[in-house]
Amino acid sequence: MRRLPFLFALLFASSLSHAEPPELDWLELMPDDDRQALEEMPDISHDTPEGDGDFTARGGLKQKARDLPAVMYSAKTVPALNGREIRLGGYPVPLENDAKGRSTSFFLVPYPGACIHLPPPPPNQIVLVRYPKGFRVEDISIPLWVDGRLRVEKVSNELADAAYAIEASAVEPVEEEAL
Repeated sequence: MRRLPFLFALLFASSLSHAEPPELDWLELMPDDDRQALEEMPDISHDTPEGDGDFTARGGLKQKARDLPAVMYSAKTVPALNGREIRLGGYPVPLENDAKGRSTSFFLVPYPGACIHLPPPPPNQIVLVRYPKGFRVEDISIPLWVDGRLRVEKVSNELADAAYAIEASAVEPVEEEAL
C-alpha cells in the first residue's frame, strides 16, 4: 500500500515528459499594433490573377504591389517568443522534399489556400518549418500541428517572406475531433 503514492507520482511524472508544448495562436505572432491594424483593416479584394485561375504569375505567397494596408506586409515580430517551445496549427506550403517524397521544409500558414487564390498572409503570419525527419503532405488543405522551437528569423525566397522559423520536433495532422 505504501508503494501506491510512489506509483502515482511516477505515472504523473512520466505523463509530463510526453506533454505537448503550449499551443500558440497565430495572432500571438503579431505585435499588438499589428493585431489592432488587422482588426481595423477593410475587406480585401480577391480579384487577383490567381483568383482568375491564372497560376502562371510568379511570386506565389509574396505580396505584390497592390493597395493593401501596411499590416499585410508586416514582418514585425514578438521577440519574447524567440526560443520558446510551442505547438502551432496551420496549413503546409511544401518547399523541399527528401528522396522518399517527404516534406522536410515547408511554410506553415494560418489558413488553407494562402498560396492559391487568396491574398497571402503577412510575413509575421508565415513560419518556415524545418523538419529533417520529413512528413508526407497528402493534401495542403489538411491542417497540421507543428511542435518545436520557434525562432525569430527572417526568411525570404521566391515563394514567400517569413518572419519566423521552427525547428520541428514533431509534425502531425490535426485530428478531426480537435476541429
